[in-house]
Amino acid sequence: MKPTILVDPFPRTMELIFSKDKLNYLKSNYKLIKRIKHTEEDFYNKNISEAKFIIGQPTLKLSTLKKAKKLRAIFNVESNFLHNMDYNFCKKNKIHVLSTSPVFAQPVAEMSLGLLLSIARSIHIAHNDFINKKEKYGGEISQKNFLIKNKTFGFIGFGDLAKATLPLIKPFANKILAYDPWIPKTQMKSKNIYSLSLNSVMKNSDIIFIFATSTSTNKAMINHNNLNLMKDNSTILIMSRATVVNFRDLYKFLKNRNVFAGIDVYPKEPFPKNHPLRKLKNVIFSPHRAGALDEVFKEMGEIVIQDIKLISSGMMPRNCKKAELKTISQIISKPVDIN
Repeated sequence: MKPTILVDPFPRTMELIFSKDKLNYLKSNYKLIKRIKHTEEDFYNKNISEAKFIIGQPTLKLSTLKKAKKLRAIFNVESNFLHNMDYNFCKKNKIHVLSTSPVFAQPVAEMSLGLLLSIARSIHIAHNDFINKKEKYGGEISQKNFLIKNKTFGFIGFGDLAKATLPLIKPFANKILAYDPWIPKTQMKSKNIYSLSLNSVMKNSDIIFIFATSTSTNKAMINHNNLNLMKDNSTILIMSRATVVNFRDLYKFLKNRNVFAGIDVYPKEPFPKNHPLRKLKNVIFSPHRAGALDEVFKEMGEIVIQDIKLISSGMMPRNCKKAELKTISQIISKPVDIN
């Protein structure tokens, strides 16, 4: 009989994350059981005993997990590790809990660079002026523009997003700084990156990327105390978890300082229409779309299938991100509900 995969990928769909060929491969080689009408608890209680893989991010009680005698892996395709199952039990019973988050690293890195370049040269402003027939030729709107060459770049968080951004900025960087208490300094040094405190990175960088994961200890760690350390004419790009930034302090800071910002993530989405941050001229906005590309979602399906094949062959998964027991309890992820 074909091995069973339980299919429950919301907010994704199978058609979103798998190409037609890949979806046909799964249908040909596995028995796919979709959760449609059942409640989550009833669906897994009924079917988990036969499942070899789960594509989804269900909340699983320990009593349900104990029925999973054949289960080899849970593929979280929403891509945030949640506190929705007993990770210790999964590890002890050789059930891999995997996330497809690595697929977002490159698109977020490229969007970060795009926002930075638009800020540096007022690309978005010049475009809007042009379509409104108010364009200003020559250097009239370039008084506050700057080159990104020979700048000091800073990373707050040095995970997948920062590592994907690193080769994009190296040709421009004079020096690269980073703050990440989870990454050994020796690892930073091997990449010619200076591992510094949060305040030192904020104070000494010309361009700062906020890539930190939300944890139980870093909520609103970017606040008025360290924002006010930033240089005049510097730039901050908020591209990962909005919860690490105090947006009230951010608004007050950007309103009163000659600092630029690019923002892709927000504490509440959709972002309130009447929020005063929207009126600031030194901010460029992106509605949480840095990673939202069809080819990226299809890559998500690709790495799921690659790891299914590896696990089915008795090998370890190598493409999706593994849940780590030493950090999973500290991560506080807000799941998305819009693709």
